[in-house]
Order: sequence, then structure tokens, then C-alpha cells
Amino acid sequence: MKRTDKLLSSLPQDTAVLVHNPSNIFYLSGYTGEGLLLVAPGIHAVITDFRYVEAAQRQCPGFSVHTIRSGVSHVDVAYELLNSAGYKTLAVEDNVITVRDMRKMESAMPGVRFVPLDFQPEKLREVKDEDELSRIERACDITCQAFEYICGFIAPGRTEREVQLALDYKMLQLGSQGLAFSTIVASGENGSLPHAVPGDREIREGDMVTIDFGARVDGYDADMTRTVAVGQPGERMRRIYDIVLNAQESAQASVAPGVRCSHVDAVARDLITEAGYGECFGHSTGHGVGIDIHEEPRVSSRSEQVLVPGNIVTVEPGIYVPGLGGVRIENTCVVTETGVRALCSASKELRIL
Repeated sequence: MKRTDKLLSSLPQDTAVLVHNPSNIFYLSGYTGEGLLLVAPGIHAVITDFRYVEAAQRQCPGFSVHTIRSGVSHVDVAYELLNSAGYKTLAVEDNVITVRDMRKMESAMPGVRFVPLDFQPEKLREVKDEDELSRIERACDITCQAFEYICGFIAPGRTEREVQLALDYKMLQLGSQGLAFSTIVASGENGSLPHAVPGDREIREGDMVTIDFGARVDGYDADMTRTVAVGQPGERMRRIYDIVLNAQESAQASVAPGVRCSHVDAVARDLITEAGYGECFGHSTGHGVGIDIHEEPRVSSRSEQVLVPGNIVTVEPGIYVPGLGGVRIENTCVVTETGVRALCSASKELRIL
């Protein structure tokens, strides 16, 4: 069943769908340009402008491509298509559309009843098919290859920014099509910043360096974090590393069909808390990965969602101590029929450079 058919099967037959979110548009059609997607029984339409017409025609076989005109907006074209097909109910992404845009749509589409789409495309995206898994696997392979390279590049005197640039370039050389997100390189005391921005700090002997990065292949992301030591780390940082590694491996091993996301989070969090660092682990244990770097399901203490085969999630506990530094270890994993499989092959044992 096509993805658009799955989406429409979740809605009443008399309801059309207007998609604004670029990630959902790509998921449903393969289209990567700007515009809107209108889907209903009998309608599969991309609405765009002149710049993207040919791209849409190439990327979206089976979809008609409609061009906006002078004085005729994307919403106007959608209204024309709805009227010609007799649709009066339109499901929209109420989590994406602003109040102002919603008012404009209501004004431009008299007689149309608007209903919330209620995250239906995102719910479909939670379970990856074999093609999606293959893309993420390739992205993870590139990520791991780039990690091996960057371990030979990191040295005292290199700046965080130099490491970031070298790593990003290597991923692109290896076939990454852009980056999954802005690469994090945090050395020494900067390691206490979970989302540190690489700067001009020079790496020093004895530093721990946390690297959070990911390649992107055919629209799908990888996400991996490793923390390495430049020379021998201090005793406390080595102990912190061991705690985080135990938490990561234990939480990853707990991932399986039928397991609640909150349980996976609790496995990691309890181990870190028992070791005396509970207050130094303030983010969730993981998240879904796919077209977006952060998707459902969320592996957090607040999520009662049950994992199912085809979910792809990260497992990434960390400890962050202001003034000292931090450690985070992360794998992207797929939930299988019987358990879990890590998609990142790079060793998680402490690497001393």
C-alpha cells in the first residue's frame, strides 16, 4: 500500500488532506522542493511555483503538478482542485499552520470545513520500511567511517572548530548528502554542555572530547555520539565514562517490541542516579530518527509509547558536570521482531588517542 493510501485510510472518505510540513511532503511523495501537497481519493497533487515544476515532475511520478499564477496562491490552487472534485472537508496540519495562515485559508476557502490531521503522517513515519531502514543504515555506515578518520585527526592543539570542519568534510567525501544536523564537538570543560557549539578552544592533553554527529543519505539521518580521550583522562572522568557506558549498553539491551519508552529511559537513568550523577543527566535517553533528526517515538520518562518492530531510536545517556566536562555515548538502533539491533558499529569502549 502506498504511503498516501495508508494516510487516507485513517480518515473519512470524504476528507482531503493538505500537507505543509516539508518532511511529511517528502515522506508521502518524494518531493523535496517548496510548496504544498494535496491528497484525497482521486487527487494526488503537488502545488508549487515555476522554480520547482520540473523537479516535482521528476521526483513525483503519479502526482499531478500544479503551478501558482500571478494573484493565485498555493491555497487558491488547492481550493480549485477541491472544488472540482467536490471535497468540502480538509484535514490540515494544525501543529504546523500558524493562526494567521489558518485565517487566510479560511478566508480563501469558503464552504470548506477544516479538521485537524492529528499527526497522522508523523504516526506513519514512526515505523520504517525496508527502504527507509536501508537509507539510515547507509547513513550510519558513513558516520562510523568518518569517526574512524576523525580519531586520527584529533590531537592537542587542534580546535573544536577544526575537528568539526574536518569531520563534516569527511562525511561529505564518503557520500553524505548534507548533514543530519550541526556537528557537536565539545572538549574539556565544554563537555558539560550537551549541545555545545564548536569554538576556538584548543584540545589539550588529558581532555575528553564529545562528538555528536550524523550523515544524511537519500533524505534520512544517522545520529551517533562518541566521547574519546586525548591522552590519559583523569580518574573521575574515566569513572564517569564507565558509568555512562554501562547505562547506554543496559538501556540499549532493554529495547524490544512491547517495551515502553519510559522503561528504556528508566534503565539508563536509574543506573546514573545510583552512581550519584542523577542531577547531571537532564535530557531524555533518546528519540526517533528518520527524515528528521528528532522524531517519535521519544525515549523519555514521560513517554508511555510502546516500541514496535521498525521503530528507529537513539539511546544516548550522558553525564554533564559544569567546570569538569561530560560524557555522552549514543547509538542509533532499530527495533527488530525479537529485540534490538544497533546500526552504529563504531566501538563504544573508551578510545585513548
